[in-house]
Amino acid sequence: MAIINMLDKLKTRFSAWLFRHKIESGTIVLNQRRIFIIPTRQGFALAFVLVLMLLGDINYNLSLGYALTFLLAMIGIMTMLYAFRNLAQLEVRAGRADAVFSGETAQFLLHFHNRSALARYQLCLTKKATGLTPLCFDVPASQDSTIAFMLPATRRGWLALGELKLHTEFPLGLFHAWSYVHFDTRCVVYPKPLPDAPLPSGASPDGAGKHPVAGDDDFAGLRNYVAGDAMPRIAWKAFARGQGLQVKQFMSQVGEELWLDFSAAPDRTEEEKLARMARWVLDAEAQGLRYGLRLPDDELPPNNGAAHRDECLRRIALFNLPQQTQS
Repeated sequence: MAIINMLDKLKTRFSAWLFRHKIESGTIVLNQRRIFIIPTRQGFALAFVLVLMLLGDINYNLSLGYALTFLLAMIGIMTMLYAFRNLAQLEVRAGRADAVFSGETAQFLLHFHNRSALARYQLCLTKKATGLTPLCFDVPASQDSTIAFMLPATRRGWLALGELKLHTEFPLGLFHAWSYVHFDTRCVVYPKPLPDAPLPSGASPDGAGKHPVAGDDDFAGLRNYVAGDAMPRIAWKAFARGQGLQVKQFMSQVGEELWLDFSAAPDRTEEEKLARMARWVLDAEAQGLRYGLRLPDDELPPNNGAAHRDECLRRIALFNLPQQTQS
């Protein structure tokens, strides 16, 4: 038993040394140092059959048997070369990954560039210890292909793409060729918002919605001319119709202002409070409000817009989490 445990430890250390990789950025080129290849079960079975055939040829001195045996062996060797060439000199680059909410699926984009005049067939991407179905695809000759690798987002915080295995068994499934890629790409996972959570009261009496103020966005009618009004605002068409000297009025919609405060959330647990605040952020943005964010260790002044919404959700997602490293 002790010997078996020792052998397992040595195997683990040897694998860690042989397949050691570092987190990389930019474009990765799959050269001969990055590609590994071993026979599959079918490959070992073919080798076993070829050995039996060779022994039979030697025993019975079969000339045609020798020819068939060496022909099959040559086909096996060529299959190994084709499996290696299917990965060799392929360029891989990681693209962007948009933020998602917990419970959704994150989409990591990977760009494959094939400079060769030969197409690459039956390439597959897998991630260890996830149980995900391999993602298989082809890369046409002298073209780029963009592949979306999906990962489930199960909890808030950072979700790293991690180490991926790119492998192929093209063309006959006799050899398994593979390479590892580990990019420094990740996406932020927002907490899953509550389905319904009324907004807290804001600085205005009703605390929600928009109110009009004088501006330059929307036409709001005509009023009588007052000395000092700008000449371009005069409604000359109305004046020509005998309606007197009138001035065009314009209005802009300004959102009410409110604070989304962690301490104001009535929930018991921290995760429930953050889920409520995520719903508050989405609803406040949808209603066009100017909203600020208050967390126990952070504060973001009132504003609105997509960038402000995303920054609020990002701070909520990363609240009270330890510094996370990519894996």
